[in-house]
Amino acid sequence: MDWPALFLSLQLGLGTVLVLLPIGVAIGRLLAYRRFAGRGFVEALLMLPLVLPPTVIGYYLLVAFGAASPLGELWQRLFGHALVFSFDGLLIASVIVNLPFAVQPMQRAFEAIPAEIREAAACCGMAPLRVLGRVELPLAWPGIVTGLVLSFAHTLGEFGVVLMVGGSIPGETRTVAIAIYDRVQAFDEHSAAVMSAALLLLSVSALGLTYALSRRVGRRHG
Repeated sequence: MDWPALFLSLQLGLGTVLVLLPIGVAIGRLLAYRRFAGRGFVEALLMLPLVLPPTVIGYYLLVAFGAASPLGELWQRLFGHALVFSFDGLLIASVIVNLPFAVQPMQRAFEAIPAEIREAAACCGMAPLRVLGRVELPLAWPGIVTGLVLSFAHTLGEFGVVLMVGGSIPGETRTVAIAIYDRVQAFDEHSAAVMSAALLLLSVSALGLTYALSRRVGRRHG
C-alpha cells in the first residue's frame, strides 16, 4: 500500500469537497430559482466534464495553468511556484471537473423545495440569507450531501486530469489512482490489487451513502 498516495488522495478529496460546498450551493440555488438568458448554455458548460475525455479536459487545464498563461504567471508571482505539477493546481483542476457531480444534486434538491415554503418565510419578514440558512439548507441537505459525496468519490478515482495537470510527483501530486497505474506498469500486481481494493471499498461506501440519502429524499417527497 502506498500510504502517502492514499493520504494525498484523501486530502485532495476533502479539499475538493470543502471548496465545492459554497460554490455548489450558490450555483445550484441560482439554477434552481432563476431564469435568465443563457441559462441553458451555463448548464451545458457545467456538464462538459461528464462527456469530454479526461485527457481533453486535462490538456486545456494544463494550457490554462501553464507558466505562459496569464493565470500561471499571476500564480507564480503571488505564491512563488508554478501552478502545474503542484497540489494547488491539482485541487483547482479537481474542483472544476467535479462541478457537475456537486451542482446537479444540489440543484435538484433546491428545486424540490415547494415555492410556498420559501414565500411563507419571506412573508414572515425573514431576510434572504436567513431563509437560506433556516429553511432552504435544512430541506436541501440530502441533495447537498449527495453532491459532496459523489464529488469525493469521483476525486479518489480521477486519473486522466490528475496525470495531465499534476503528473506523478511522490508526496505532491501522486494520488492512489496514479500509484495503481505505476504499480501495474512495474508488474507489482500485489500492491496494485491492495490499493485497488482500498479504492473500491471507499468508493462503494461513498455510493452506498449516496443511495441511502436518495431514498430518504424519495420518501420525504413521496
